[in-house]
Amino acid sequence: MMVFVDYGEMFIFITLAVASVIAFGVCLDRYILMRPYAGKKSNAIFSSILDGIRACNIDQVKNIPPDKKSIYSRFAIYCLNKIDERKPGLDEIMASRMLEEESVLEKRLPILNTLGNNAPFIGLLGTVLGVIKAFHGLGTLGNTGAEVVMRGISSALLATAAGLFIAVPVVMFNNFFTSRIQEIMKNLLIMSKEISAFAAYSASKRKR
Repeated sequence: MMVFVDYGEMFIFITLAVASVIAFGVCLDRYILMRPYAGKKSNAIFSSILDGIRACNIDQVKNIPPDKKSIYSRFAIYCLNKIDERKPGLDEIMASRMLEEESVLEKRLPILNTLGNNAPFIGLLGTVLGVIKAFHGLGTLGNTGAEVVMRGISSALLATAAGLFIAVPVVMFNNFFTSRIQEIMKNLLIMSKEISAFAAYSASKRKR
């Protein structure tokens, strides 16, 4: 029985080590992806596009320099091209495009959510196994093994500490990325409303 406990304790620490590597990789991947969408530069691009649409200056939007391309310019140009093609159901097309962009941004975030929620429990399981091992030693060695047992309990608590050490930053990064995505999607929704209004204005001009 204790052999399985020993293997289980070892497996818990290996699992936590692998989880930390996966979490770091996902955080780095999402940070690299979202970095161009954050900060003053991205907000300036969004404001410039919005001003161009509101002023009906579509050339200002379509002629954005390559070094200033972003999710906002990509979305705006795609939607404006659909207006030029005069395809029906523009609102549905824009909503579908927003869902596509959101799915790209949210890719792999469920991994962080899973690790953040379960890492403490994995660590707690390691602690439970360590405590079982320590009390088994106490029952075997008696009072003479008290010092050994206390060291065993101390080592067992490392599993819980490791689980929390992984979970806390993972949850923080997951919340950061989620809030960033919500901000981006809110801006895309604002832009879609402005583009819809521009499309209605352009259609009314053509009927005159």
